[in-house]
Amino acid sequence: MEKKKKVRTKKRDLIELGIVLAVFATIYLTGAQTEVFGKVQQAVLTTGVMNASAMDEADYVDASFDFKLIDPDDNVLDANELKGKVIFMNIWATWCAPCVAEMPNINKLYDKVGDNPNIVFLMISHDKTMQKAVEWVKNKGFDFPIYQLSTRLPDVYETGVVPSTFVISPEGKIVVQKVGMANYNAKRFRKFITKLAE
Repeated sequence: MEKKKKVRTKKRDLIELGIVLAVFATIYLTGAQTEVFGKVQQAVLTTGVMNASAMDEADYVDASFDFKLIDPDDNVLDANELKGKVIFMNIWATWCAPCVAEMPNINKLYDKVGDNPNIVFLMISHDKTMQKAVEWVKNKGFDFPIYQLSTRLPDVYETGVVPSTFVISPEGKIVVQKVGMANYNAKRFRKFITKLAE
């Protein structure tokens, strides 16, 4: 009797394992892993343990404006033209699960502070084509502006990781540097970035 029970348990375990493997294979073969893992990481962001925050003033470094971006309409934006404004710069890609996870909160931040003429959002896609980034943002219903690099990014922003986010003050200092995902729509961060723009 006990032997039959063990056999049944082994069969059930094998069936459950087969189902789990089939689900993971389906996710992988359909290319949905970024979205799935992004959703899981989004749940982590809702806990508030990964809220963005400013660096200590002693850690501020000089920003560099020596780079150019291109928008979906092929307009070139020279970062030098943005001096004196607060710049929220996020380097991301559609294939990056942590990027996918933090985008809804970035879009909410943009919706709340993006109409401030002293705050500029530079959402820099690392996708191979601009079209892929444009379609992804459109499908998600996000309305922040997206760009790709037209020139090399200065060394001060090179982290080798996506997502990487920087906030540059009107005085030209990097006051926030975050490698990896974070929640940028927390009340404290919104207050910080709005005050910075005054």
